[in-house]
Amino acid sequence: MISLGRSVGFRIYKTVNRPPRELVEAFRDIPVPNISDNMGRIACVDSYIKPYNEVKLLGTAITVKAPLGDNLMFHKAIGMAKPGDIIVVDGEGDMCHSLCGELLIAEAMKKGIAGFLIDGCIRDIEALRTMNFSVYARGVNPKGPYKNGPGEINVPICCGGQVIFPGDIVVGDLDGVVIIKPEDAEEVLEKAIAHHQMELIKMEKIENNLLDKSWVDKTLKEKGCIIFE
Repeated sequence: MISLGRSVGFRIYKTVNRPPRELVEAFRDIPVPNISDNMGRIACVDSYIKPYNEVKLLGTAITVKAPLGDNLMFHKAIGMAKPGDIIVVDGEGDMCHSLCGELLIAEAMKKGIAGFLIDGCIRDIEALRTMNFSVYARGVNPKGPYKNGPGEINVPICCGGQVIFPGDIVVGDLDGVVIIKPEDAEEVLEKAIAHHQMELIKMEKIENNLLDKSWVDKTLKEKGCIIFE
């Protein structure tokens, strides 16, 4: 029997408190910048984690904490995940080995998993570009992973500078990825929808030469800027 003390760093939690699917889906057509702007601009994953195709990333987080270059727990998380989940991997930013490739992506697609968000490397990107599956990662490396463990599943992790909990809502587009706590989701959604509508109105005004930019000179004056002729 393994004691609880010795299990630290090598354990799995099965229970994930997922938000309602309809709440998650409500973010599908909202641009990530409009969500981020209504979360204090501090909820986005670092920009060094990039998309490797144009498929929207949207779902709830299954978190994986993996040792350098090892994907044993990644494989286990695939087996545990439900349709609509996103596997979020804290790979410690390792650039020496890939943590997944075409085969693991194909397996995840078959299960209805919504995507991968990986603070580490992937491979087989030519195949990925043709697959209807969203993958964000720090980089690419052809060298495969080890499968020795240890690692943890469904614990708080750090991925791209964001602390992510199992069940968090993950939204990604070509601009990047934002993380939303389920308890904040309804408020953020309302504000992001209003923000998006405001931008659509502004775009219409730009098209019709009606956009008021008087606030620029007002702000410069208030801040004491001197303008020379």
